[in-house]
Amino acid sequence: MGSVIVGCDVGGTFTDLILHDPVNGGLQLAKVPTTTANQAHGVLAAFEKTGRSADGIDLFIHGTTATTNALLERKLAKCGLITTRGFRDVLELGRRTRPNPYGLIGTFVPVIPRDLRHEVTERMDASGNVVEPLAEDELRGIARKLLEQGAESVVVHFLHSYANPEHELKAVEIIRSVWPNDYVTAGHQIIAECREYERGVTAAVNGSVQPILDRYLEKLQTELKARGLKRQLLVMQGNGGTASSSIVTHAAVHTVMSGPASGVIAAANTATAAGYPNVVTYDMGGTSTDVALIQDGVPLVSSELEIEYAMPIHVPMVDVHTVGAGGGSIAHVNEAGLLQIGPKSAGAIPGPICFGRGGVEPTITDANLVLGRLNPERLLGVEKSTTMEVVTDALKNQVGAPLNLSGEESAAAVVRVANDKMAGAIRLVSLSRGHDPRDFVLLAFGGAGPLHAAALARELGIPKVLIPARPGLTNALGCLVADLRHDFVRTVNKPLPLLNETDVLAILDSHIEEGRRIVQQENVEIESVHVFHTADMQFQGQTHILNVAIPGRDVKIGGLHDAFAKAYWHRFRVALPEIKPVLVNLHTAVIGKRKSFPVDALTSRKTGKNVADARLSTRRVWFDGGWFETPVYDRDQLPLDSEFAGPAILEQLDATTVVHPGDRVHVDRLGNVILQVAEGK
Repeated sequence: MGSVIVGCDVGGTFTDLILHDPVNGGLQLAKVPTTTANQAHGVLAAFEKTGRSADGIDLFIHGTTATTNALLERKLAKCGLITTRGFRDVLELGRRTRPNPYGLIGTFVPVIPRDLRHEVTERMDASGNVVEPLAEDELRGIARKLLEQGAESVVVHFLHSYANPEHELKAVEIIRSVWPNDYVTAGHQIIAECREYERGVTAAVNGSVQPILDRYLEKLQTELKARGLKRQLLVMQGNGGTASSSIVTHAAVHTVMSGPASGVIAAANTATAAGYPNVVTYDMGGTSTDVALIQDGVPLVSSELEIEYAMPIHVPMVDVHTVGAGGGSIAHVNEAGLLQIGPKSAGAIPGPICFGRGGVEPTITDANLVLGRLNPERLLGVEKSTTMEVVTDALKNQVGAPLNLSGEESAAAVVRVANDKMAGAIRLVSLSRGHDPRDFVLLAFGGAGPLHAAALARELGIPKVLIPARPGLTNALGCLVADLRHDFVRTVNKPLPLLNETDVLAILDSHIEEGRRIVQQENVEIESVHVFHTADMQFQGQTHILNVAIPGRDVKIGGLHDAFAKAYWHRFRVALPEIKPVLVNLHTAVIGKRKSFPVDALTSRKTGKNVADARLSTRRVWFDGGWFETPVYDRDQLPLDSEFAGPAILEQLDATTVVHPGDRVHVDRLGNVILQVAEGK
């Protein structure tokens, strides 16, 4: 009951931290600029702002973008690949797709270059029978050659190892006898499913980021231990759960999308507590915007993520769509004379012009400042004050001049184009998947999300916006509320009539046993263990896969058939009773449920008696209808269960909320702001 826990998330611009001590002091918050050269420095700086000693921390949970950034920027470890003879180019052959939809143009660079990919004599067939034995001496020679080539890590990816991993396991044993570190990845241990290309790419990504993550976490944990931390770190994974640092470094690929996942998990927790189980999450930070869908309080999870062209990562991850539009996204006019936002970002260094760190290119944050939506006196991360004239002139010269707009008109255009781009992302996770956004609540967070949320809701016809108590720290909250989670997959690839229910149960039982063993090994206090099963299924002869839930452990072939038919009808509105369904893969998620975090702890206890007590001042703010003299409120002073109408600006430490004219504000019992969007405004 008295555990002191810390949640810390590293974003592209800011590093956020929440410390919860239910006995002494309640909640402490910190927000510092991200140190992109070494994220650990920002984490330590955020923790030091709490003034606490690490020896009093019972649990430190960390969300990191170390692996995601390494992939996107291609700053990877030098990794080798050893594969079955004849399959050296599996990472490049891929599927029948192309980088660009029109024309035979476009290239991509495999995660592991061709000179570091080697073949060895061995072969399994699709049933797991040995066709050709593993040439062990040949393998040793290849491992030594990779070391001579400067490889730091190595991946073993053999054909059909999901059906029989004997050769991969033996190969790893041999390689470890000559390899100088632990960076040896067996493909089947990352995902044991068919599709050689996807499994190979996923294993290659793991091998390429494993040394980076390991060094980063080792440095961070060493620094925290020097400050007294006695427990090992828990690290957020892309599936929305956590794992101990000692375990997660062996499967580093699971930390890709760690940051966005933590935000979605926090959003699901917040929305459910507020009574809104169906929400579209909208997380706008300094570098990008992430959107996701939550139904019945559960975020959608997918194993079909593709970080970029030809980089499919087939491990379970929260289904998040990302666009390059964050507070630091740079506005520019392209060669065709069109205003564009991003994907280039000013990031934390040099940052937007108004941060005074040397930034000279106008960003979305600069545009919001010029429009009166941000208070120049309350900007976080400012090193040297910059005048409004400097920011306005930059917008006028770099955006307005080619478009014949003034500085203020340029700022309005930047905000409008950014809103259109983010609305498109929300349509991708809703309308394009058969969901009407009007049936959902828009849950906006991130440091910049509440600035744009009402405009996006109006654009999409969404009637309500929910802004949590600490929107700019929501991803850090996700670290606090996340449970332990481990995912497992095994390929079956048999038509349902040929399945043996006993064999299916044996696979699921092995997943459960392994999951419980890992959870126990992590030595984290949990209240219970929950297990969820799903199945990847398709019609015989098709390549498209649908994932269906398996209700409980009591698997019946008839039940699988009915579940797949229902899912196929829901997705395509087509029934194909004459074609046999095939069970492709079995998935299991083993979740160690931690004690629930009290969401109301985020609410300030120093609220005023009425709305007037929270009013700070008024200032001139631009909305679609022009300039309005707008009241500015201290959000932390707004009484619970209070209501009032816009226009208004709500300011707090971690975010600013823009309330448009005609919209109504309701502060609920948990301190969330609920915006009722006015129709036709």
